[in-house]
Amino acid sequence: MHAGRRFHLREILYWTRRDLLRCLLWAAPPTALYHFCGFTFLSLSWVPVALLGTAVSFLVGFKNNTSYSRLWEARQIYGGIINNSRAFAVMVRDFLRPTAPGAVPELFGRHYAWLTALRYQLREPRAWENMSQPANAEYARLYRIPEHDVPLEQELARYLPAAELAYVLGKKNRATQLMALQSRQLNGLGGVLTEFQLMQLQTAITRFYDLQGQAERIKNFPYPRNFSSITTILLYAFVLLVPFGLLREFDKLGDGTFMAGYSVWVNVPFATLLMWVFLALDRVGDSSVNPFEGSANDVPISSISRTIEIDLRDMLDEAELPAPLTPVNNILM
Repeated sequence: MHAGRRFHLREILYWTRRDLLRCLLWAAPPTALYHFCGFTFLSLSWVPVALLGTAVSFLVGFKNNTSYSRLWEARQIYGGIINNSRAFAVMVRDFLRPTAPGAVPELFGRHYAWLTALRYQLREPRAWENMSQPANAEYARLYRIPEHDVPLEQELARYLPAAELAYVLGKKNRATQLMALQSRQLNGLGGVLTEFQLMQLQTAITRFYDLQGQAERIKNFPYPRNFSSITTILLYAFVLLVPFGLLREFDKLGDGTFMAGYSVWVNVPFATLLMWVFLALDRVGDSSVNPFEGSANDVPISSISRTIEIDLRDMLDEAELPAPLTPVNNILM
């Protein structure tokens, strides 16, 4: 998540400079051939190109709206995790401290482990995600992705005893099994919890499973490939045609003026700008459509998990609290 006031133009240009350079290199050759070699047949009517551009703009807009919806839903899911974590923790503390105080830090520690396992699972790459693209991979060097810096085993070892750590690491979906261990321990405390208290805690466990499943749905179900593919195909068809569709329009601008014969060169910057705008808008949608992949526009699940841990440790009146994560180059993970 970008934690600054806004993306500066230099950041956007750094991120999209490959697209900008490709657009410039594509706009220049047909303009040069038109001007120097008299290849007027390269000029296309702007009307059909503009109609294609209108269709592409609708498709790109639809894609960006869908991308934002996925991003916002992911943020709402983690908002639910924050609220339910606080409610679960305060119930564990108040229900068990008078009767089974030793169980409280165990349940808290396992909850930190669940948050950790979940965020590591959500950061795992998928074939359809975009972080492998050169522009995104290069931009990712400007910030830190905690899940890529520290192995999961090392993180979980901070919260779990050795036997439980070995058990969890042997499972495929570690977050699911950690929550199952929470349920098992709570059921084992039936003698010190009233039926109502146990029901409240088990309801919280169920809610955590619901939220985990919602996050996994977004992670494991991509933006439909048919929509994505047709948008990309038509976008590049439009981009390829833009310099040819503007040749005659800019050539006519110089008629009767001192720019006669040279106004066609205005095609290079304007065609480059038009192509870059469409490609940049498409890249904006791509950068938000997978909100857990580790991009600069992700939901900051690492920071949220640390915030939850700080809140819960504070509930136990611990003196030494972990430091909150801070943005690196305005990017907060």
